Amino acid sequence: MLRTSIAAVPEEIWETPGGRFRQRSRAVSIALGCDPRSNDASRRHPFDFEHCTIPPRSAACPYHSHSAQWEMYVVLAGDGIVRDESGRHPVAQGDVMLFPPNEAHQILNESDADLVVLIIADNPIGESCHYPDSGKWLVNTGAKREVIKGHPVDYLDGEEPPPSAETPPPDVPA
Repeated sequence: MLRTSIAAVPEEIWETPGGRFRQRSRAVSIALGCDPRSNDASRRHPFDFEHCTIPPRSAACPYHSHSAQWEMYVVLAGDGIVRDESGRHPVAQGDVMLFPPNEAHQILNESDADLVVLIIADNPIGESCHYPDSGKWLVNTGAKREVIKGHPVDYLDGEEPPPSAETPPPDVPA
């Protein structure tokens, strides 16, 4: 059996320069030995468990969706707002929200007290995130995570030179 106490897990503080996104989190799964970047199933737990405190007037992270990951929020204390594709919804102690892959979501604290949430997520290999508000993607490339931003292109963009007026297009089976 692997065992720890949430209080014994070191608290990590994350805050953006503008202070819009802030959280204090305890990576319980990692404290229990999970290596979320490993592709070795014996080193990677089938789920992640995080104890997250969102300070007043901030959000835990930007509005996002996961390509393969399921994510569950369990509100332990405080009042907040969950934003999803259907709008903004008040949440309070005891509320549980489950977000399947590709469903954008965000949790915010617009109150004057801390919002405390357990975040439980499965741990799929090759997970990426989309940020609809800013058009960015977070892409996992093994041990490294890249944030990219691009624009839509045609499927064949850069795959073959454009046909010239003198060259008839090749026969392509239908």
